[in-house]
Amino acid sequence: MMRSLYAGVSGMQNHQTRLDVIGNNVANVNTTGFKRGRVNFQDMISQQLSGASSPTAELGGVNPKEVGLGVMTASIDTVFTQGNLQSTGISTDVAIQGNGFFILQNGDQTFYTRAGAFGVDRDGTLVNPANGMRVQGWMARDVNGEMIVNTAGYTEDLVIPIGAKDPAKATANVNYACNLNKNTPEILEGATEADIQRGTWSTEFKVYDSFGNEHNLNISFTRVPGNPNQWQATVNVDPENEVATQTRVGLGTTDGVGDTFLINFDNTGTLQSVTDTAGNVTNPEGQVILQASFDVANANPDENGNPYRQTLNINLGTIGSQQNTITQSAAQSSTKAYSQDGYGMGYLENFKIDSTGTITGVYSNGTNRTIGQIALASFTNQGGLEKAGDNTYVESNNSGLANIGVSGVAGKGSLMAGALEMSNVDLTEQFTDMIVTQRGFQASSKTIQTADVLLDTVLSLKR
Repeated sequence: MMRSLYAGVSGMQNHQTRLDVIGNNVANVNTTGFKRGRVNFQDMISQQLSGASSPTAELGGVNPKEVGLGVMTASIDTVFTQGNLQSTGISTDVAIQGNGFFILQNGDQTFYTRAGAFGVDRDGTLVNPANGMRVQGWMARDVNGEMIVNTAGYTEDLVIPIGAKDPAKATANVNYACNLNKNTPEILEGATEADIQRGTWSTEFKVYDSFGNEHNLNISFTRVPGNPNQWQATVNVDPENEVATQTRVGLGTTDGVGDTFLINFDNTGTLQSVTDTAGNVTNPEGQVILQASFDVANANPDENGNPYRQTLNINLGTIGSQQNTITQSAAQSSTKAYSQDGYGMGYLENFKIDSTGTITGVYSNGTNRTIGQIALASFTNQGGLEKAGDNTYVESNNSGLANIGVSGVAGKGSLMAGALEMSNVDLTEQFTDMIVTQRGFQASSKTIQTADVLLDTVLSLKR
């Protein structure tokens, strides 16, 4: 009789634990990145009244007689199923689609979280604004003008340099891919101003010096009289001030050359060769790259006391190719250069985070530069993590060590900026479980009440 009393007590105690977990789940239904808990029960040890016996020649076997002594909590699991993603439009909000945890640092302590409601502090450090913990990743390093992220190194604080300057870069390469109209009239001796205009295809493109000043790169193309597949190109930087800039263009050098060069096409209109004013001719195959140089105003003279000259490459394309190459066809002459790699000074105006966690800075001069990359951690047994409050987890003896890397690698999920992962608590499931738990608690209490009635009956035998 006493066994049933204690079985009922264990039932009430453990159903109370289950209700506590359900209550916590319901309370965190709107907590960003929250993962619900689940309680599993198992029976306690049973008291054996008699053991089992094996069959004999005369009788069959007998099963054991055992009385259960109640229930106990087998486990309280954290269920890491995916929560719904909600768009917020805030650039520093990041959600994980799939496995993985963000890494947060508090001094020497490391925490892990699914909640990506981040922000920047006054120093530009990417942090969790609720507690100031710093988001970990890898900062980009400048390697010969290219921003490289070493994801094999140690993680570090991510700092977004709001308002930082991007220094000006002089134009080093200009790429052309225009078409020259085969039917453009030749400019003959004694041609009028109108004839010269009709016989000239002039292109313009902005280029930059080392100070970030804009210059107008002008290349004018005219047909060479008497040679049906040859054109003369004249290069001027700032043609309205050509005396000051003194443009020169040549193959491999700009010393001892003028400002013109000859372009030769074959009978299919494909680029064949280029000749500069010094008689240098391009190789029979490969890219055609000319060097152009011009004086930069208000600059210190070079080591020989001459005006400082800037040199840039003019890429006309590949000999024998029609792709991204200057051509000669019986079609309207097309535009001009399609790209150059210089720019003026700019300031960091905004930043964006892509699905790999790469943080890219957007500058006022139109350039984009990689700032860093957010790191993710995964675990062999993520259910073994211990909750540390503030929506964070810490490693335990059974979680395994953190496997730190980039998103999309080694089972880690992808990232979505401008969104947050919602709690994975399903209220319908929780309320149903709450009803079942309540009934289990009530049933256990009835067991105690009934046992009490039986005890009262025993006590009344003496009356």
